Amino acid sequence: MLELRGLSKHFGGVKAVDELDITVNEGEIFGLIGPNGSGKSTTINLICGVYEETAGTVRFREELMNGKPPHLRLRAGIARTFQNIRLFPNLTVWQNLWVARNSPEDLATQGFLSRWFGDTRRTRREIATLLEFADLEHKSDELASNLAFGEQRRLEFARAAAARPKLLLLDEPAAGMNHQEIHDLGRRIRRMRDSGVTILLVEHVMELVMGVAEQIAVLNFGQKIASGTPGDVQRNKAVQEAYLGTSDPDSRSDDTGA
Repeated sequence: MLELRGLSKHFGGVKAVDELDITVNEGEIFGLIGPNGSGKSTTINLICGVYEETAGTVRFREELMNGKPPHLRLRAGIARTFQNIRLFPNLTVWQNLWVARNSPEDLATQGFLSRWFGDTRRTRREIATLLEFADLEHKSDELASNLAFGEQRRLEFARAAAARPKLLLLDEPAAGMNHQEIHDLGRRIRRMRDSGVTILLVEHVMELVMGVAEQIAVLNFGQKIASGTPGDVQRNKAVQEAYLGTSDPDSRSDDTGA
């Protein structure tokens, strides 16, 4: 689904990402972890085309993405969420989902008025499903700016899902959530994967990563220092020293300040 080969991004003399190799297979939940400043969000921005790579390649479903702007990568099937929530605050919950739901094929087959008013049964059914997915049916007509923090997080997840992605990049989706919200998020991530979407999860909350990811890569100072199953990563001494801070393989750190 996704191949990063020798991927690098340098800001002057700072090597934010340095010769990164990662393979994400179709249908899996892949975790990307590491201390703050290790290059995780920079990697997401490189995959999405927000940053231009200094060196290396990004291939999505065997297609070279280098040089393609973000909107073409979205059209190819790559969607994302953000560390800092970026909703349309003056649109309702329903409208936020409707904006994302209008894909290129929709634009080609529907008239302007029907698209603007969302006046198609199919679109309304799909938005209803997304509202249920995010547990926001009762907030459909609320402005996004009026939602509680956890509700905004759920809406952003649903809005990314509305774009019909084949690969969904989640950038610290559990930030600021309580234990129950994190548990619910894990359930939603697995449900999204089960619907056929491949997930790349960047996260500090180990309870979530270790609970849902099938493969994990660990970054430190822009370089990959380990990869493998959650158990492999937890037992890796370099990872323990750089990030997890424990030699106990059964530990479940929830240190969001790492």
